[in-house]
Amino acid sequence: MSTPDIVMYTTPICPYCVAAKSLLKQKGASWREIDITKDAAERDSMMARTGRRTVPQIFVGDRHIGGFDELAALDRDGGLDSLLGVNK
Repeated sequence: MSTPDIVMYTTPICPYCVAAKSLLKQKGASWREIDITKDAAERDSMMARTGRRTVPQIFVGDRHIGGFDELAALDRDGGLDSLLGVNK
């Protein structure tokens, strides 16, 4: 099973972004980070894709996970490992 592409919209000073990256790193995942403070078009794209203004906004493949709270809940419920293709 191949690892799905992960995209995370972030800002540099966001503690929830740091926490999300830490959790994904623990899982051995890699991601593409889009800093929305450097590119207004990317911020607009994130808001159009998610309907949200807050970061992080995390996508695993085509699935919008949401922010760190949703990512952590998915992990607690056991769904993150299978989504990432992580074998325990």
